[in-house]
Amino acid sequence: MELHLFSSPGENDIRYVIEASRPYLEGKSDPTVAYLPLASLYAEKWLEDNQKSFQSLAQLEMINAELMTLKEMEDILRRASLAYIPGGNTFLLNHRLHISKLMDYLRRKIQAGLPLVAFSAGTVLCGPNILTSKDMNTVSTTYFDGLNLTPFNFLVHYAQDAYGQSVHDDWLADYGFFHDNPVIMMSDGAYIKVDGRKTTLVRGDAWILRPNAEKEKIKPGALLSK
Repeated sequence: MELHLFSSPGENDIRYVIEASRPYLEGKSDPTVAYLPLASLYAEKWLEDNQKSFQSLAQLEMINAELMTLKEMEDILRRASLAYIPGGNTFLLNHRLHISKLMDYLRRKIQAGLPLVAFSAGTVLCGPNILTSKDMNTVSTTYFDGLNLTPFNFLVHYAQDAYGQSVHDDWLADYGFFHDNPVIMMSDGAYIKVDGRKTTLVRGDAWILRPNAEKEKIKPGALLSK
């Protein structure tokens, strides 16, 4: 597996996404990116901006879980050189993937080597579950299992200030009462890379919270283990 996970996509743009995507697209003949903006109710609003950002690299093929058949969505993923899952509401994203029955195929494709670039809700989706999302469950989904591509849960947009961090830490302590897997907390600008079984912080500020332990600041380049 090759996962490139971000808290934020760039600096008022998606430069981090483009940077991570480039090696998989350059030099290929007519590459396509499977674009899964399923966390947003207004995906079309952002489509043009994303197309412009990728225009010199690849063609985006957007997956719409409401309007496409499962076969149509699977065909896009089958042709793609890369999958790209942006942010929005994590519960909506997860709900759409489960209801459309695309979740299992997406997981298998990524596990088989389809590179994934994701940020915010897309990053949270990669854990065993999505219970560390800070979003509201406005869709009233009963699906909470994530893609389970890593043993880590993720909390994105982790506060930079001490007070904000303490609020998040208290909240995550409740998660740790019921679950025994670690949580990676990523501030905006943080970049986590998963290469096979290796998980590392490439850059930015991130912490890991293991059960029955104090949180630890992650050093860039450090290999993370459960």
